[in-house]
Amino acid sequence: MSKKAAHPTIVIVRKVHSDHDEEHGGAWKVAYADFVTAMMALFIVLWLLSASEKVQKAVGGYFQDPTGNGRQTGSTNAGVGETLTLNKDDMDRLKEKLEQAMKQIPAFEHLENQIKMTITAEGLRIDLLETKSGLFFATGNPKPTDAGAELLAVLAGELVKLPNKIAIEGHTDATPYGRADYSNWELSSDRANAARRILNQSGVQDSRISQVRGFADQRLLLKDEPNNPSNRRISIIVRNEGLDKQEELYAQAKQVTAAAPPSPQPAASKDKPTPLPPAQKK
Repeated sequence: MSKKAAHPTIVIVRKVHSDHDEEHGGAWKVAYADFVTAMMALFIVLWLLSASEKVQKAVGGYFQDPTGNGRQTGSTNAGVGETLTLNKDDMDRLKEKLEQAMKQIPAFEHLENQIKMTITAEGLRIDLLETKSGLFFATGNPKPTDAGAELLAVLAGELVKLPNKIAIEGHTDATPYGRADYSNWELSSDRANAARRILNQSGVQDSRISQVRGFADQRLLLKDEPNNPSNRRISIIVRNEGLDKQEELYAQAKQVTAAAPPSPQPAASKDKPTPLPPAQKK
């Protein structure tokens, strides 16, 4: 035997084992969610195509301004689905006409400082501010005085010529009314309704009255003086044309959105995916 054969060659074989037992990702869930979203969008489009024009405008107005804060009004919110017809110049001219009409009242010189007219986003706001003795309404009384009734009748003579909707507000100061069964809430609402009746009797159709609001002492004109008589007031708001329609469309859009079914969510599987078989060993 040769010397070389006495020492055989040693061959080391290393076997590499592939580990495929790790959990695989959920990429399929993302693809499935995209598919479900696309199908939901398709069904919404099909539903809108078959819906009435009124519903289509309501949904369109909502997506243009989902929060409804695009145009703030005196006490409410309105979307911006359409452009308001009356602009600031129109309201300025209306303000001048009302001032000229009120100057025809014999006692206007005693009322002038208690009438405040301002142009807001909601329209032209006319505030009839009270005095300590009670100029338009006697203290604690929901019935207008003769001066208050005359002024409201004069205002109605000009408002009847307009197509605009009208809102009426009643406000009180922070002094409690003094009765358990009748508070500032009832008093402010009753005064606003009394003003509404005078407008109706003076020719303003009831269909023109958009809102009657009673705010008690929650909208103080002079916040630093909550008991000041000027906080007691009646407000007549000549609303911008089209504002009520916008509010109606906005409310309808919110109802449609609330009634829409929630988008389906893919159920998470609790089972682990089946691991791939190990690679063949060589």
